[in-house]
Amino acid sequence: PVVEQPNGMRQKAETEMRRRWRVLLPGLAAVAIAVHAQAHEIKSKSLAIDHPWIRVTPKGSVVTAGYLTVANHGKTADRLLGASLRGAGAAELHETTIEDGVAKMRPLRDGVEIGPGQTVSLEPNGRHIMFLDLKTSFEADTYVDGTLTFEKAGQVPVEFFVEAGSGKPHHPAPAGTGTAPTGSHEHHQH
Repeated sequence: PVVEQPNGMRQKAETEMRRRWRVLLPGLAAVAIAVHAQAHEIKSKSLAIDHPWIRVTPKGSVVTAGYLTVANHGKTADRLLGASLRGAGAAELHETTIEDGVAKMRPLRDGVEIGPGQTVSLEPNGRHIMFLDLKTSFEADTYVDGTLTFEKAGQVPVEFFVEAGSGKPHHPAPAGTGTAPTGSHEHHQH
């Protein structure tokens, strides 16, 4: 049986329901964005590229670093040779090492090999893509079109997610290591 509610009770119930949705929706949207940002994956031939991301860049920054994970599910090795990013004039593959407490960065001229069945991570304080000569700044929680160039898989279009922090909470970059290249990177020795 349908029970008729007085008009005032119905309005009160509808108002309460709208209030609950106003509280829940922003939280649900934030969770959806975070899950999408942390879990975007691109597949190309035998490669799976997981969560390509770059750091936020303040206005006037000329460099930023790009990170990702590549899994090779094929039977032959492939090699990451280069990259591009909308808004960057150039890109280089680099590796950061810490020697005597000083961060040193060197180019990886032969690229990064991903052997069959191997997963390779480009991450803070290690191998990364250095995007140079930035023409714009990149804001948090947005995507920037880019391309990864592999020896065998060729050019693979990707979207780099712009992270305010380290991109992966369990791998934060230590403060003061110079691994947040948001301006000049003169503090690194090549």
